[in-house]
Amino acid sequence: MHRTLADAAGSYDVVVLGAGAGGLSAAIFAALEGARVLVVERTEYVGGTSAYSAGSTWIPLTPHSKAMGAEDSLEKVSRFLQRAVGNQSPSGLRNAFLAAGAGVVETLEDKTDLKLRARAFHPDYLSELEGASTFGRALEPLPFEAASLGEDLKLIRPPIPEFTVLGGMMVDRDDIAHLMKIGKSLKSTVYSAGLIARYFLGKLRHGRGTRLVMGNALIGRMLSSAQKLGITVLTETETVALLADTAGVTGVTLRQNGLERQIPAKCGVILATGGFAQHPRMRLEKLPDPPPEFTPSAPGSTGTLHELAFAVGAYHADTASQPCFWAPVSRRRRKDGSMAVFPHFVFDRSKPGILSVGRDGRRFVNESTSYHLFASAMYAVDRDGSHIPTYLVADAKALKKYGMGMIRPGGANIKPFLADGYLTEGATLSELAAKLGINRAGIADSVARMNAFAQTGIDTDFARGTTIYEKANGDPTHGPNPTLGALGTAPYYAVKLWPGDIGSAMGLAGDENGQLLRRDGSAIAGLYACGNDLQSIMGGVYPGPGITLGPAIVFGALAARHATRHLLERKLPHEDLHSHRIDQR
Repeated sequence: MHRTLADAAGSYDVVVLGAGAGGLSAAIFAALEGARVLVVERTEYVGGTSAYSAGSTWIPLTPHSKAMGAEDSLEKVSRFLQRAVGNQSPSGLRNAFLAAGAGVVETLEDKTDLKLRARAFHPDYLSELEGASTFGRALEPLPFEAASLGEDLKLIRPPIPEFTVLGGMMVDRDDIAHLMKIGKSLKSTVYSAGLIARYFLGKLRHGRGTRLVMGNALIGRMLSSAQKLGITVLTETETVALLADTAGVTGVTLRQNGLERQIPAKCGVILATGGFAQHPRMRLEKLPDPPPEFTPSAPGSTGTLHELAFAVGAYHADTASQPCFWAPVSRRRRKDGSMAVFPHFVFDRSKPGILSVGRDGRRFVNESTSYHLFASAMYAVDRDGSHIPTYLVADAKALKKYGMGMIRPGGANIKPFLADGYLTEGATLSELAAKLGINRAGIADSVARMNAFAQTGIDTDFARGTTIYEKANGDPTHGPNPTLGALGTAPYYAVKLWPGDIGSAMGLAGDENGQLLRRDGSAIAGLYACGNDLQSIMGGVYPGPGITLGPAIVFGALAARHATRHLLERKLPHEDLHSHRIDQR
C-alpha cells in the first residue's frame, strides 16, 4: 500500500492529491468502481486536518437518523439549509449533497471498515432556524483498534497533543465522562483503568496508542479500507504540475526525494489538499485584517495545488459570506519550541462563571454561540486591536470546575500556565484588568451585569443560553440558565483568544460532481475537487457539527464515481451496467 515514487511507475485510473477524509473517500469510491488508484500526500502523514478533528460528519437522512427516530425529511433539511445559507452557495451543489449523502454512508458501512453512529442529542448549531434538528444529522466514527494496520499505523497524523491525556491517549466524550469519575464510581474506575492499561500496552508495542477515536478513528478506518482495496499511497511527495492537453487534465508530475515522475491518470485527478489555509499570499489576500498568525489546521493545506488548477482554467468561487470557517483559539509555546494552537469549541465559553470582553472590558457577543460566529464577531467589532485578542475571563470557581482552554477541569497545577503567560491571574477584577490592559470600569460593569443575569436566567444584552444548541453547551446541573453564572470567587483569571481559521470556505468552483469549472461555466475534463479545495456548499456559514467533513466525504464519492463512469461502462456488459446504476440510486 505505502510505496515510493520509484515503485509507483505506470499509469493509474484515478490520482487523488491529498489524504484527508475527502481524499480517502474519493480513493475508496474509485477503487470500489474497479479503478487503479494512487493517493499522493505531500506530508509524512495521512489524515490532514480531518485527523485533528472530532470526526463529526454532517450527513442528513441516513439510516442512522431513521433508526433513532429522527423526524427528518429532505424538505425539512433543504428548508433549513436555504434559511441558513441562501444564495451564498449554489443550491445545485447542496441538492446533490443531500441526494447522495445517505447512499454514500450506506456504501461505506456496507463495503468498507468505516462504521458510524449518531448521538441521541447532537443539535444543529443554528438550532433556532426552521428545519433544524436536535439529532440524527451529525454522525461520528466508532472507536477503532488500529493495531491491524501494522506498519501503516505510523502513517496516521497524531492528534493535537493538548487534546490528549497521559502523553498521547486519545479520549472521546464517553471516556471523559468516565475519567472524571475515577474514585467516585466503581464502573467508571474500572472502565478508566482498562482504557489506561490498553493505551500504555499499545504504546509499548507500537510506539503510540492503538485505540483511535474521533478524527483519528475516521482516518484509521478509511486507511484500513484503502489498504484492503489495494490503493497505493505515497507520502512526502510533491505535486509539481498537472499534465493537460486540449481535452483536459491527463495526469500529474510528482517529485519525491529528488526523483520526478509523470503519472498518467486515465479517468481523472481529484484535488483534496485541504484548501489554502497555509498559503501565505492567499491568506493575506482572502482573510480579513489582521490575518490569523497561526492556524490549527494541518500543515499540508498549502494551497499550491490551487495555483496549478488556476493554470488550467479553474478559479475560486466568491459567493461565500466568509472566506473560511472560524474558531477562537488560544496559543502557548510548547517545550520543543512549536506553537500549540488550541481551538475553543464548546468546553469553556458557554459555562457559568465565564464571559468574554474586549480591551474596553465590555462583552460584545453571545459567548455560547458557535465557534464560527464567535470568531466572526471578533472581526466584526475589532478596531485597531480592540478585540483581537479577546479576553476569556473566569472566576476561581469556574476555572476549577470547567477548566479554560488548555487548563483542564479541576484546575490542578496552574503555575506553569501562569509562569509562561498563557493564564493571567488577578486577586481582584481591577488587578486582572491592569495586568492585561483592559478598561477597569468596563469589566467591572460587565461582571456586575452578568451576575444579575445569573440570578434571573435572562441575558438582556446578548440572549445567551436561549437556543437548544447554546443550552447544550452549558452546565445541565446549573440553573436557572445553564450558561449564565456569577463571577464572584476570587482570584480571577483570563486567557487571550485570537481568531483562528479551521478550514477554507472559499474554494475552487465546481459542479454537482465536484468537476471543476472555468469562468465561462464549462467543465475542465479530468479535474475534480472535494473537501476544502472545493467551494463550500455551506457558503461560509456553519449550520451544524461536521459540515466540512460530511460534504468532503460525499463529494469525494461523487467525484470518484463521475471520473470512473467511462471505466465502468467499458468493464460491464450492458445488462450489468443497467443493474449497477439501479443499485447506485
